[in-house]
Amino acid sequence: MSDALSKHIVALGGGGFSDGGPWSTLDDYILGLARKPRPRVCFLPTAGADADSYVAMFYRAFSPMDCQPSDLALFRRTVVDLRPFLLEQDVIYVGGGNTANMLAIWRTHGVDRILREAHEQGIVLAGISAGAICWFEAAVTDSFGLNLAGLRDGLGLIAGSACPHYNSEERRRPVYRQLVASGFPPGYAIDDQVGLHFVDGQLAEVVSNAEGRTAYEVRLEGAAVRERPLTPRSLS
Repeated sequence: MSDALSKHIVALGGGGFSDGGPWSTLDDYILGLARKPRPRVCFLPTAGADADSYVAMFYRAFSPMDCQPSDLALFRRTVVDLRPFLLEQDVIYVGGGNTANMLAIWRTHGVDRILREAHEQGIVLAGISAGAICWFEAAVTDSFGLNLAGLRDGLGLIAGSACPHYNSEERRRPVYRQLVASGFPPGYAIDDQVGLHFVDGQLAEVVSNAEGRTAYEVRLEGAAVRERPLTPRSLS
C-alpha cells in the first residue's frame, strides 16, 4: 500500500479492463497503490457518455476482486453531493471516450475541483485513454472529429502533454510530433497496455502487461523532435 501523503496518478495508454478480456494486471497494479486493503474504487464513465455497457464491463472486472466498486454517472445523475461521495474513495478510475466533452461536463458539475482535492488527499487517480490524458496540461485527442488535434485545457495535475494509443493508431505519432515541433508542450506518448505511474507529479515507474509495448518521452531538442524510449517493467 502507498503512503497516504503521496499523490498518485496512473495513466494507461490503452488496455486495462476496457479491453473486455480477463482481469488485467494493470488494474491490479492500480489497486495495489491504494491506501488500505479492500479499497473503494469509483468508476467515472463520463467520457463514454455513461454508457451502460461500459459501466457493466467495469463491474464485471472489479466485482470479483478484493475491492469495493462503485460508479458515478453525470448524464443521469443520482448522487446529490458529489464531494463526500468522491472523497470517500480510495481509487478514482476514469474511462475512455471523448476527453473534451468529459472535461466540460466535469467543470459544469464541479468534479474537476473535487478531483484536485482528492489528489491532494492521496486518493489514487487513474484512467485509460481520455482517463489518462485528462490529468495533463495538454493532450492529443480525437474529441473534435476524425482528425486528431491538440487539447490544451486538461486538469494540469501533471505538467506537459500526453498521447495515448501510440502503437495502435497510426496517426498518433505524426500528429503528436508535429504538434510538439510547433510549440505544443512536450510530454509522453503511451502504447496500449502500458501505464505511467506518477508520484507527486513526477514519473516514478513505467509498467506494462504486454511484450513489446513501451512509452516515450517526446520533446523538441533544437529543431528536431526526439522520442526517448521509457522501458516498462513487465507485469506479466
